[in-house]
This record gives sequence, C-alpha cells and structure tokens, in this order.
Amino acid sequence: MSTRPAILLGRLPAAAAALALACGPLTPARNAAAVTAAPVTVAWRADSLSITVPDSASLGSGTAGSTLSASLGTVTVLDTRGGNPIWTATVASTDFTTGAPVRTITKANVSYWSGPATAASGGGSRVPGQATAAQKVTLTTSATAFSGRKLNGIANSTSWEPTLVVTVPAAATAGTYTGTVTHSVA
Repeated sequence: MSTRPAILLGRLPAAAAALALACGPLTPARNAAAVTAAPVTVAWRADSLSITVPDSASLGSGTAGSTLSASLGTVTVLDTRGGNPIWTATVASTDFTTGAPVRTITKANVSYWSGPATAASGGGSRVPGQATAAQKVTLTTSATAFSGRKLNGIANSTSWEPTLVVTVPAAATAGTYTGTVTHSVA
C-alpha cells in the first residue's frame, strides 16, 4: 500500500455575471465649431438579463492521479426582457494554483457539465450545454453552460447545478489549489 500526499481543491469563487444594458442612439453634434455641447439620449431599460451563482465551492480532497468531481451549487438565469429574446450562459475556468513557488493544475484538467434544468419558471425553451456526465467539456476555452428563449412578456428563470471534474496530475504536489470558474450570460 502506497501513501500519497493529499491534494485539496478548495474554495472556488464562481461568480462573474454579465449585465445587459440597452442604450439608445447618441445624438451627434452637427457642426463641431458652432456647437459646444450636444444632447445625449440614453435609454435605461427596467427589464434585464442576469445570472446568479454560488460564492464558492469546495471539491474536496484527493491524491495525485485521482479525479475529483463535485457540484458547484445552483446557477440561475433570470430573463425579464420584452419580446422573445434568446440567451446563452457560458462558463470558463482559470488554472488551479497553490503555494510559493506556484504549482499548477492546468485548466486542461478541468471539465464541466451542466446537467438538466433543476428548476424553471415562465414559458420558453431551455437547453443544457451538457445534459449528462458523458457530454462533459474541458474548460481550456469557454463553453456553453445553458441556453434558452423566453416567451413574449413572461419573465423566465432557469436553474441548474453544474458539476466540475478535476483530474489531478500524477506529478501534482500536495497543497490546497484554488481557481476561478466564471459563469456569464448574454
């Protein structure tokens, strides 16, 4: 029986929300030499598209060469925009690092799958980015976490509980590794 030092993947800040803001046309000055100021019109919309995510998550601990898998908690998109707009939530990850000197588990070792919707309200359609674990994607680049389309005039919310899977390299050094998983919506 061999013993390996434990690898602990701890607190993962998981929040970065994109906020949609609609701006109206800017009124340009007609003759810059004759006009010192031009009126500017900005339309501020009361309806919005937003995303909420857990503040942090812990994947637990494991040994070099193991795989850690855990839920990040509930992610929710709320769409109160008018019309029948579509939205896409994306997810990205940084490398996971520990110590000084810095040791790294690269994001090539980090995978994600959204799973199905765990809660939904309002009409419209919802499509998970990866409905099952077999469809998980590596987060070397950003990936679609979920997408949807709301019905005209009806507020729409969609929630899911994504799973993060980290493969700890066999040569990893013991320590508490942290990284950032960012969800955004547009």
